[in-house]
Amino acid sequence: MGDSPLNPLVLIGVGSSFAFSGLFYHLYQEKKKELKKLKEIPVFKPDQHLVKVLKASPHKRLQYVAVEGLVQADGEPLASQFVPRCFGVIQKIAVEEHWKYWNSLTRTWNSRTMNRKETNNAVPFSLVSPGAYITDLYVKVQNPLEASGCSLERVYFKVRRSEEGLVNMVVQGLSGEKPVAMEESEEMLRVGSTLTGFGEVVLEGGQVMRLQAPQDGRKYVLISTDYTSFMDRHERSASMWKTLTAVTGITAASVLAKVIYDLVGKQDDRSK
Repeated sequence: MGDSPLNPLVLIGVGSSFAFSGLFYHLYQEKKKELKKLKEIPVFKPDQHLVKVLKASPHKRLQYVAVEGLVQADGEPLASQFVPRCFGVIQKIAVEEHWKYWNSLTRTWNSRTMNRKETNNAVPFSLVSPGAYITDLYVKVQNPLEASGCSLERVYFKVRRSEEGLVNMVVQGLSGEKPVAMEESEEMLRVGSTLTGFGEVVLEGGQVMRLQAPQDGRKYVLISTDYTSFMDRHERSASMWKTLTAVTGITAASVLAKVIYDLVGKQDDRSK
């Protein structure tokens, strides 16, 4: 019975493989559509070419473009609280306490996180062209904390373990709670790092350019990398879904062909 080509487990495996192949193909097609839309977005750097394009555009406005440049603080940058000579324009500091409490039912110590505090700071900053250390051309980034996609670099992380003394042990025995550790972390968008912004660019006056949230409802996105690396990541994602589609589809088709072949072979043997 287990040798039968119509083994239910085999049929379930074949059906699941075809189902996964269909799912992966759908994800591949969605990623292809996303890539096509991304490739249609014009890409600029904060240079004279962008100024000329803006001056020639209606209302001196580009509705949705990508701007790639280096991060430069408009004034005094934020200094890291933990790392010397580390400066940025966006800063997130998080402090998190880990405690254990006594569960009288299971008679075990259970873990929990409490008293998490998070501080977010930002200063005005602009994007400048790579290599242009002194330039009058830059794109001011408007309301960066409202944008999505901007992953910060973790510049500091430390776990401080709690010390257990005699007094603490007595207090813990009475309260049924005890501190275990405290985590401190700091993340920053550092000065000089590469940033690609997707949004609306407007020209104010003669030279002042500003990147802001689009008025047509499209996403305002800041990516902590250059445009080429951003597109390569999407290309690799599309290739992954395409490969998974092929592998699961070929596997399912091969197993199904083997089942049909064995079934036809047994019918031929019976007819003989």
